[in-house]
Amino acid sequence: MDLVIRDARVIDGSGGPSYRADVGIQGGRIAALRRRGEPRLSGVRTLDAGGLALAPGFIDMHAHSDLALLRDPDHSAKAAQGVTLEVLGQDGLSYAPVDDRTLAEVRRTVTGWNGDGGDIDFDWRSVGGYLDRLDRGIAVNAAYLVPQGTVRMYAIGWEDRPATPQELDRMRELVAEGLEQGAVGMSSGLTYTPGMYAPDAELAELCKVVARYGGYYCPHHRSYGAGALEAYEEMVALTREAGCALHLAHATMNFGVNKGRAAELLTLLDEALAAGADISLDTYPYTPGCTTLVAMLPSWANAGGPAAVLERLRDDAMAERIRHHLEVVGSDGCHGVPIEWDTVEISGVSDAGLASYVGRTVAESAQLRGESPWAVARRLLLDDGLGSTILQHVGHEENVREIMRHRVHTGGSDGILQGEKPHPRAYGTFPHYLGHYARDLHVLPLEEMVAHLTSRPAARLRLPDRGLIREGYRADVVLFDPDTVAAGSSFEHPRALPVGIPYVLIDGKFVIEDGRRTDVLAGRSVRRARG
Repeated sequence: MDLVIRDARVIDGSGGPSYRADVGIQGGRIAALRRRGEPRLSGVRTLDAGGLALAPGFIDMHAHSDLALLRDPDHSAKAAQGVTLEVLGQDGLSYAPVDDRTLAEVRRTVTGWNGDGGDIDFDWRSVGGYLDRLDRGIAVNAAYLVPQGTVRMYAIGWEDRPATPQELDRMRELVAEGLEQGAVGMSSGLTYTPGMYAPDAELAELCKVVARYGGYYCPHHRSYGAGALEAYEEMVALTREAGCALHLAHATMNFGVNKGRAAELLTLLDEALAAGADISLDTYPYTPGCTTLVAMLPSWANAGGPAAVLERLRDDAMAERIRHHLEVVGSDGCHGVPIEWDTVEISGVSDAGLASYVGRTVAESAQLRGESPWAVARRLLLDDGLGSTILQHVGHEENVREIMRHRVHTGGSDGILQGEKPHPRAYGTFPHYLGHYARDLHVLPLEEMVAHLTSRPAARLRLPDRGLIREGYRADVVLFDPDTVAAGSSFEHPRALPVGIPYVLIDGKFVIEDGRRTDVLAGRSVRRARG
């Protein structure tokens, strides 16, 4: 054996009871398991687990590391959490498939998520090209979803109208090509332009393509606020019609209108599951959300792309119309709920000269400056070129816990790594599940929580050799201390690394050893299984 991990408490990802065993690793796979009392294994190297739990590597079902994996070989934000696989291409916006025009537009659109990419050599245009780029060596493994908003941007542009038959054919082709090249499904951001301009009939046609390839549809649906349940029902009905598996992204029930309503969502899902639907979901274990400030604007204000948005914001009459929709009507970008500026905290800016806004709500900055909140928000959008990110404090703890318990739940960080004060979920989601919610609050037994973070997402991704501690499976594993594991990150110190996770292996190689990041780049693209 290349490595023998002795006397580990194996939490194998199935949800069943843990057990003591030696685990032998050879050639990047789990080669042998010997339970306590069976003959011991020997290897070139031996690691005494010393009471640590050994689990499959955690799978982040909703990640925004699309450029971070390329620019930051260390990537301790995820590696130190025990994440061994991230799913990228989320919320309908990412960097493949593109042409030169679309690439420039999407880079500007998601600057708040990933930076402007000025430090990246965009030497790809296709999904396959992007996955090939990842295969040169990255910190953790990565799978990819074809981003429907980018596809629509490529085929149609930024117009708020149904696709023509020719444009729909082109979108079908782009989705099919991405799946053939290894994408595991398709994502949408249906509160983000231009993806939100797609009617259900158009989305259903693209989902039929996804279904044909055995992938899944992962929508950020049309509302997490007013009309949230109706938005969930819409996605369930749409995918049932298309015969496509459904994975609900960051499946929360937010804003005051949804306080205490998680049970209604879960009843909806249980009824659909009982009727034969193929549904899963992910959540992050925190109440605030995170997105860009420009995403709050009504969809009509985003029509035409970033340059058109800035032009509207410069026009006083148009800016007043935007304010009215935000503060009085309830913008579709803000989930149909009139915006409460005291819940909108600026977490990052693209222009370092605007750093004084970071860490304050828009309402706080307005009070300090003696201005209206909209005046502050408008100026920040203009001065920062739409690159500002926000935390939106609109969640409910009881909803978070109730959804977390559901049998189709998986973990996803939704981690945005940009900004001076990012959401702590980017650095803390998985240890926070294990320590705070499993150990401290007993929301789920530890073995069941591990299953939510390992085998369940592996099943959704149709990965036949990941997500469990089994002989023959990939040696993507994490060793953690159940008594001390915790997120180091907090809203005050969002980039602090976890504690209690001393070892992480990918392909049998240590990426975290004795609590420190090694220089190993064992991650590669994980592509859709054929057939």
